[in-house]
Amino acid sequence: MLKKPFLSEKSMNLIKSNFYTFVVGKNTTKQQVAKLVSSKFAVDVLEVRTINLPAKTKTQRTRKGFFSTKGIKKALVKIKKGQKIPLFETAEAEKQVEVKTTEGEPVATIKEKKSLLVEKRSLLRGTKVRIEASGKSSTLSAQTEGNQESSEAKVKSQKAKKEKGDK
Repeated sequence: MLKKPFLSEKSMNLIKSNFYTFVVGKNTTKQQVAKLVSSKFAVDVLEVRTINLPAKTKTQRTRKGFFSTKGIKKALVKIKKGQKIPLFETAEAEKQVEVKTTEGEPVATIKEKKSLLVEKRSLLRGTKVRIEASGKSSTLSAQTEGNQESSEAKVKSQKAKKEKGDK
């Protein structure tokens, strides 16, 4: 009996070598796992490996006493090359984005997932940057330290004028 897919960093890396990881019932055999996976996902199963993880007794810092986790049985299923199980498909691949100053000097290369623009003000400390992703370019203008001080002074003076007008 297949209970659920087992998703972890290691299991996601195993997908590259056609191994898919499932949590199965304690009494499920390798032959049963192979039949279930091939019938549910319409793939050809080449090999099944099983791992019994024992229950563990743990403590929690905020409370006194112990609690125990359940033991599980994992099944690593190897399928034919070129076939995929849709449950384990990942999101879009990361894109490389190059960050340049307004003079055209490269500052850093950032890995970006979905959005086209990424702001890195703390990293760049208020310099003007151009971020280019897949042919599209735009300019992010972060205030320099001098501009920040002058804008703060303007805000303070406007507040002072409002307070005088209210009295």
